[in-house]
Amino acid sequence: MFPRILSAAAARGLCAHLRRGGLVAYPTESSYGLGCLPTHRRALRRLMQLKKRPQHKGLIVIGNDLKQLEPLLQRLPENQRRLAQSTWPAAVTFLFAAADSVPALLRGRGREKLAVRVPAHAGARRLCALLGTPLVSTSCNRSGRRALRHQREVRRCFGRDVYVVNGRCGGSKRPSRIVDAQSGVYLR
Repeated sequence: MFPRILSAAAARGLCAHLRRGGLVAYPTESSYGLGCLPTHRRALRRLMQLKKRPQHKGLIVIGNDLKQLEPLLQRLPENQRRLAQSTWPAAVTFLFAAADSVPALLRGRGREKLAVRVPAHAGARRLCALLGTPLVSTSCNRSGRRALRHQREVRRCFGRDVYVVNGRCGGSKRPSRIVDAQSGVYLR
């Protein structure tokens, strides 16, 4: 059973905020994640500017389950589908071939793959389920700084620029592993 993280009214408000291009901060396995809707180009640009993150780097997208992530991906070969289903939920991010419609800013310039994960953090999965959409999930920090682990730190750093979902981060000290699902190479 997923923990309750938002009231129905708060979830509706957050959905509206995201559809307008808003950003959200929420707890994940190791730190707060900073996100937006993965197909909202203006929100993606805003997120990159707020973090001061180089635009050539791609972003991770999380979902409640593989089915929620599939519209962002090309049809998965059966071996890659089985790998994801047998691994998730976990702090393991896989690179899969991105759907043609996925914004370049999400993949990273010149890249054809998209980093996706079904997180081990039940609250992050529940948030995606409540909202009915996957979310971008990059560490909640300014580029090159340590990731923020507490809601008060997020509010202090980003103020009113992001909607903050209250909750606790998981106990992991490191970000998710990133694995190319086709080659099996660990990138992080």
